[in-house]
Amino acid sequence: MRTLYFCTTGAADPTGASLPLHVAANGSLEAGHEVAVVLAGDATELVEQTKAGEVEGIGVPAARELFAKLRDHEVPVHV
Repeated sequence: MRTLYFCTTGAADPTGASLPLHVAANGSLEAGHEVAVVLAGDATELVEQTKAGEVEGIGVPAARELFAKLRDHEVPVHV
């Protein structure tokens, strides 16, 4: 299965920003699906490592960990 995740929430809502990344990295990817992520709107600020490093939602891994996992598995992240 191929899934494209859209992230539109930025650092102002850390949980909302992390959820699509979490589902992509720890859900679909681990299930063996082919995934890609699109950062749009406020989520484009997560391209900056310093900003992504600050994003720690409730009940989900930190964005920096999620991006690292996506990077390790060569998941395309489009802006």
